[in-house]
Amino acid sequence: MKNDFDRSRRTFVAGVGAAALSSAVPVKAMSRDEGPAAGKTLMTGNGEWTYEVVPGWGALPTGTKFGGTHGAIAQDSAENIYVSTQSETGVLVYAADGRLIRTIAQAFPEVHSMVHAEEDGAEYFYTTVQKGTPKESWLFVKMKTDGTPVLKITAPAEAGFKAPNEWRITAAVPGTDGSIFIANGYGDSRIFHFDAKGKYLRSYSGKGSEPGSLNCSHGLTLDTRYGQPLLLVCDRENRRLCHFDLDGKYVDTVTQHLRRPCQASLHGDYAVVSELEGRVTVLDRDNAPVAFLGDNPDKKQWANYDVDPGSIGAAAFSAAHGCFVDREANVYVSDWNHVGRVMKLKRWKA
Repeated sequence: MKNDFDRSRRTFVAGVGAAALSSAVPVKAMSRDEGPAAGKTLMTGNGEWTYEVVPGWGALPTGTKFGGTHGAIAQDSAENIYVSTQSETGVLVYAADGRLIRTIAQAFPEVHSMVHAEEDGAEYFYTTVQKGTPKESWLFVKMKTDGTPVLKITAPAEAGFKAPNEWRITAAVPGTDGSIFIANGYGDSRIFHFDAKGKYLRSYSGKGSEPGSLNCSHGLTLDTRYGQPLLLVCDRENRRLCHFDLDGKYVDTVTQHLRRPCQASLHGDYAVVSELEGRVTVLDRDNAPVAFLGDNPDKKQWANYDVDPGSIGAAAFSAAHGCFVDREANVYVSDWNHVGRVMKLKRWKA
């Protein structure tokens, strides 16, 4: 693949440049005559990527709980928002205004990743599940939007694993031909490729820090921003994003010096990336940062599963894990947190 990126823009500047960009991204309360809503409105971001925090979005009725929000966020064709939990609640289904409509997939209480797909007039979610029924764990599940499973994939014999805990998958996406890519992010970081019926095809990459290797292949996105569809990998512990082609060939490392990227969601030429160390970053087509959202100045809260959500700034993240950007560029984020924390950021149009 021809490299059409400007390398001088694709890498975060670790020193003065990054600090300068960060200081240009405000997180503040705006008064009525400054902001779009009555009273004080919490804002974050900058320029065309300025957002207001929607207060109370996703609040749960009594008796319903998030559990740890160590999961993902997705949307169906009716624009309902799906938020996975670490509890018997399963997956929460919200209207866009934050009203809880229903819950699904109670048989899969720990959905880690979730990607929406439409195939032959039907809708599905491609998910990875840490815990399923009592006898199931660490499995891929393709499910209908009501939570009904239609395909499951467990560790393939061809992987050569010698112990059950070597298969600890974190992400899955459909390819352009209906095949399935699965990241063994909490295991050996390999990417596994299966056909549409779940037959093993190949695996590639693996744990390491050199170009083409991965250290916690945590998130996968089918990146359609360029002429050739690519697999965008959140290489979390190497703090970078990498591209592979759909045949498994390493293409390039496109962004470095992130704060442990977890998941990426696309909006046109832009990628919105959740980072476990208290931030969401918006990247342009060259994978250069154009905005930081919810940048948390308190490093003690970064990637802190036990932090009290009430102590986190209302316009900040402690451990941004799940993220999704909708067609209007509103951003939904779930923090990795023991009791659960979900936020909606509404794009502000002056």
